[in-house]
Amino acid sequence: MSNPFLMPVNTQTWANGRHIVRCVKVIQETWDVRTFCFMADQPILFFFKPGQFVTLELEIEGEPVMRSYTISSAPSVPYSFSITIKRVPGGRVSNWLHDTLHEGQELAVHGPVGLFNAIDFPAPKILYLSGGVGITPVMSMARWFYDTNANVDMVFVHSARSPKDIIYHRELEHMASRVDNFSLHIICEKHGLGEPWSGYRGYLNHKLLELIAPDFMEREVYCCGPTPYMNAVKRLLESAGFDMTRYHEESFGATPPEARADAVEQAEQAADAPEVDVSELHLVEFTASGKSIRVAPGETVHAAASKLGMMIPKACGMGICGTCKVLKLGGEVEMEHNGGITEDDEAEGYILSCCSVPKGDVRIEF
Repeated sequence: MSNPFLMPVNTQTWANGRHIVRCVKVIQETWDVRTFCFMADQPILFFFKPGQFVTLELEIEGEPVMRSYTISSAPSVPYSFSITIKRVPGGRVSNWLHDTLHEGQELAVHGPVGLFNAIDFPAPKILYLSGGVGITPVMSMARWFYDTNANVDMVFVHSARSPKDIIYHRELEHMASRVDNFSLHIICEKHGLGEPWSGYRGYLNHKLLELIAPDFMEREVYCCGPTPYMNAVKRLLESAGFDMTRYHEESFGATPPEARADAVEQAEQAADAPEVDVSELHLVEFTASGKSIRVAPGETVHAAASKLGMMIPKACGMGICGTCKVLKLGGEVEMEHNGGITEDDEAEGYILSCCSVPKGDVRIEF
């Protein structure tokens, strides 16, 4: 047998790190949203926690660019994974992906990582609240529970601009028609001429939420969407007296900074900074390059590398995506991350350079 996917004995599992994958399918979900499906050439089981994300390593116009996207598929379909991307007017990466990425093309991905997931907070009753393309992580969760026949009562509430903007519409309706523990409710802000719509109209509010999910106070809530949407949902729940320790939202909402740091600008900022006693400086040594630099208290390992003209890959800059992971060979750092690194990686000495501040002299393998 020449097809490696017919020999599961050779199958490997996906580990957090860098992998080369190939685009095997492109699906037009709506007029401005596409799903890109990926596989590895050799069989890999893409296990992850539903709700987590990956970071794409791209080259656009000769420049390296990193962007993080939620995995929209479920680990119950393990030989591939998918991301669903909305074309954003003026968005450099989303437009490039829509216009350029095609079947057969290869790229590198980093991950999976993320604290926003359905595994770490088990609950018998779940309320999914999503707006626009924010549907992707909660769709991954819903697909997982649906595929695994989990004994979880799910209420899925999605808000879209209009009927033509409803992502995964047919699949959601199919899921709702097949099982009793998946209740689907879609709210459209408006509908145009020739767009028949008999569902809810307007915006989610307290009265509508009580109508859709009378027991919402008893449910674990997962929310993802544009920042104004999530803020409105939080205000709604807080005003109702909801236990916000049971509220979870996708925190990767801001537009990620460019992966390539501007070393010149950072140097200028450093020149304008208050003078620091030399005894307070910490030596950061990068062993692979043979370079080193002394940095002031509070500066990150990533900033130290940038000042030396070395660009450690970075996407979010907030300790979420895990792209900037490097191996610490010696010394101590203070690292405040947001789920971008696993406990196993930390035990092996890895750190996230974007949010790791040296507590003394440190040695980094880079």
